[in-house]
Parts: sequence; C-alpha cells; structure tokens
Amino acid sequence: MLFAAIVILCGAVLSGFVLQRDDVADPAPLAQYAASVEQGRYLALIGNCASCHTAPGGKPYAGGVEFQTPFGTLYSTNITTDVETGIGSWSFTDFYHAMKRGIRPDGVHLYPAFPYSAYARLTDADIASLYLYINTVAPQNVQARPNALHFPYSIRPLLYAWKALFHDTAVYEPDATRSASWNRGAYLTQGLGHCGACHTPRNFLGAEIQDLALTGGVYLDRVKTGKFRAWSGVNLTPHHTGLAQWTEDDIAAYLQSGQSRHAVVHGPMNEVVMNSTRHLSDVDAGAMAAYLKGIPSQQQGNVAAADPSTLDAGEIVYTVHCGSCHLPTGLGDEVLGVALAGSAIVQAANPSSLLNVILYGPHLPAPPFVVNRTQMKMFGKRLSDEDIASVATYVRASFGNTAGPVTPEQVYAQR
Repeated sequence: MLFAAIVILCGAVLSGFVLQRDDVADPAPLAQYAASVEQGRYLALIGNCASCHTAPGGKPYAGGVEFQTPFGTLYSTNITTDVETGIGSWSFTDFYHAMKRGIRPDGVHLYPAFPYSAYARLTDADIASLYLYINTVAPQNVQARPNALHFPYSIRPLLYAWKALFHDTAVYEPDATRSASWNRGAYLTQGLGHCGACHTPRNFLGAEIQDLALTGGVYLDRVKTGKFRAWSGVNLTPHHTGLAQWTEDDIAAYLQSGQSRHAVVHGPMNEVVMNSTRHLSDVDAGAMAAYLKGIPSQQQGNVAAADPSTLDAGEIVYTVHCGSCHLPTGLGDEVLGVALAGSAIVQAANPSSLLNVILYGPHLPAPPFVVNRTQMKMFGKRLSDEDIASVATYVRASFGNTAGPVTPEQVYAQR
C-alpha cells in the first residue's frame, strides 16, 4: 500500500496540471438559475447531508461525524453559515467547485469521503438550490476535528493524481433509449443518493470499481455495541443474489418506509432511510426503483462450494435457533422472521452484515419506527465462532441461495 501511494505521488507530479482551476468552468451567476430554497431543502434531505454532517447530540450540519476508513479516520466538517468555522463566507462559485471538483476556496483538495464524485453528476440548477438552502442553515461556531489519516494518505496533494485517475466532473447525461422515469432514477441514484458509496466495491486506492457498480461494497460503521466493524452493502442489481425478487413497488416501499416484503431496515441503513429516503416523493422513489430494476444483472466473482460437514453442522444450528422464526423452508413469516430465501443480505459477496445481525441482532431505528415482527436475539454470546460460521454458511447455500462459505475467522473479526 505504501509503495502504491508513493507511485501515485510520483504520478501527481506528472498529472498535477490536469486538474487546475479551469478544469471546470465557473458557474453562471446564481440569479440565472431556476433555483429555490425549497428545492434545495428537498435535495439536501434526499442527499442525506444531515447524517454525515450532524454528529450524535451535535448541532445540525456542524460536522464532527467520525468516519473510519482503511486509510485512517476522517471527521466531517461544519457546513453551517458560520463564517469562522463553517462555510458562511463561501460564494456560490466556491460551493460549486467543492461539489463538482472537491476543491475548497483556498485551493486545497477535499477527501472523497465527501462524495463529490457523485455530486459532480448534479445539474448546475440543483447545485444552486442546495447553495440557497445551506445559506438558510443557522450558524454554529464548531471547529472541525483534525483528521487522523495514515501517512502518506494525509498528504492532500496526492489527490491531484487520484482525481486524474478516478474523478469524472461531467454532469449526468440522460440515456435517450430509456424512459424519463428511469433517467430520473439514474440521476438520483448516481448523484444525490450516492448509493455507490456503500454498494459498489472499491479498489486499493478507495475508488469505486465502475465495472461492478452497485454489486455490493464493504465499509466500516458502528454495530449495536458502538464498535466499528465491517458492513457489506448488498447487491442492488436485479441479480438473484440482489434484488431479483423485489418488484419496483417493493423497492419504493423500502426506501420510503424502511420495510418491504423482503427486508426491514437496520444498521447503517437506518440513517439513510430515516434521515433521507423516507422524504422521497412517490415519483422519485418510483424512479429510483425503476432504475435499479432496469440496470444489468451481475454479481462479484465466483462462488466457492461449502464443505458438506459444515453444511450439516449449520443445519443443526439453524433448526435449533433459527427455524422457528425463519421457518424450515427459509421463507420466513409476516409476523416472525424475514425471508432468508433470496435475501440480498444473506447472499452478499462479503458476509459481514449477515454476521453482524447474527452476533448483535438487528439494530433497528428508534421509535416511532415500528416492526410488527418477533425481535431477533443477539446470538454472539450464545453461539461460538464455529457455530455462527456454520449456520451462516448453511443459510448462504440453502433455500436457493448461492453465496460462499463463512469461516470462524470472519466471525471473530466481527465480534
């Protein structure tokens, strides 16, 4: 990793002139756009700005949210209108270049934990609306917490090369062969929703692998105990390991309510749904659903076969601890456990989210969110690593599911 970063640093010397100020033209004057505060408020909601810029117990948009990454720890910044510690002194042009290019007014690169690679897809009018809304946010004098990135990732000029390799500043271009609804869904999913940030795998430099877009990603977030552990974003393509069994209505219902016939929101998706997608209009929720059902079906890599003895052991654990709620068929029940057959969480390329649910139980949203199902227990203290590995392997290879085996070492890493 260090050697690769040094190579990238050398590349920065060669490509540093690629992304100068004229890479993206300055926007037109703000008054020329059909923009509004109300539209900006809606866009900020469905873009989930609050979740990333509002720390638990903190002031709205004052930053301080902790992000654990393979490159070290980052903290979100204050985007209130405070002039000293926020962005109150930013012009529309400053804001525009931050959204499109990931550049602060002083020319310093922003880390792509701020998903400008997705926000660059937005129209200038939508960026203008967001700017108008952010300028209504009450100022909060909260100083940004210093990042704690490992060397050499703490060297911001490296991002010259990273952007030259991976950042496309172009606005979303509609596909003329698709419907207006599909294109709206693509615009929202790829842009404001930045769904690929969690649902697309990344390369060793942290860039999304576009050839495997939305087939599932891995990221660090908190489990129910408050510890940071790996989570796996599920396959959102219409593959049988993803959303094949979901209708467009199922997807829209999940986005707007956190529940569908196939799943109940939990874990890191709580904030996504409760702070963001539940505010989607019916038209926009339907558009995102149409887009996800209309993209190519694919999965990541080949699936290894499970050892028969592991499957036998897993079946015993399942029968004793899981079958009464999820049923011997894995089809679940409306008032008991959700279906495991065809589950995107169960069949994710990386089993970390499944293991988190088994170990800690589903971390559901706080009231008034209500789930009319039997509450799953935490099995982390009841079952050994070997037992959890075997039952996870069993459900991933049964009921028509086709995912790979799980090892005790993977379970241990999630504890």
